[in-house]
Amino acid sequence: MTVKESPEAVAQVLQHALVGDDLPDSFTLLGREWSLHRGVFPSTLSAATEVMASMVPYPVGGSFLEVGCGTGVISVTAALNGCTSVTALDINDKAVANTAANAERHSVSDRVRVLHSDMYTALEPTDRFDTIFWNVPWTYVEDDFSLSTDLHSAVFDPGYQGQARYIAGAHEHLADGGRLLLGTADLGDSERLDAIAEEAGMRVELLRRVRRIEEVRVMEYHMLELHTK
Repeated sequence: MTVKESPEAVAQVLQHALVGDDLPDSFTLLGREWSLHRGVFPSTLSAATEVMASMVPYPVGGSFLEVGCGTGVISVTAALNGCTSVTALDINDKAVANTAANAERHSVSDRVRVLHSDMYTALEPTDRFDTIFWNVPWTYVEDDFSLSTDLHSAVFDPGYQGQARYIAGAHEHLADGGRLLLGTADLGDSERLDAIAEEAGMRVELLRRVRRIEEVRVMEYHMLELHTK
């Protein structure tokens, strides 16, 4: 079932992240300090980043690709948790710089490559990964919703067009036996996601769910895996 969240309320939060002069330049998450650049979605506005970073089954000794890296918490955590090669992608150039700064801050720059990319466009055709992950924008909006800033793409995916591209394009970059993961929440439209996966010849499996009490409501976060039929 889709739980509706007001796009207007979310847009107010995004505006604050863009221009608010009271935001700190760092935050604490997962027992570590992280840099925060203005114009990047703060990883502590909800529990999503913390929950997803804790749920991802990182391919220890393997390669990991994160789409929509934001501040870089998940990509850096992947490297710190034993991935030998991590690639982090984001359409927001400020997020690219933020992730690179956090990789340097935690001494994993040699294992974390950060690219400015619209989905997979910056990758080479030969790039292959053991695990691909995206903590997707799940706030429900209709297909014609306008993405007016870079930050809007961090929380809105009109008509799930981005998720359709993510699923359809993943096979070109998955290693043999690789895993395609998707992080979402009960605000998402599960029926639409199932239909997108079906069209791509895949099925969705719920690996794990975590409920967290947040300021406005109880959120339920989902770690999904997509399998070829």
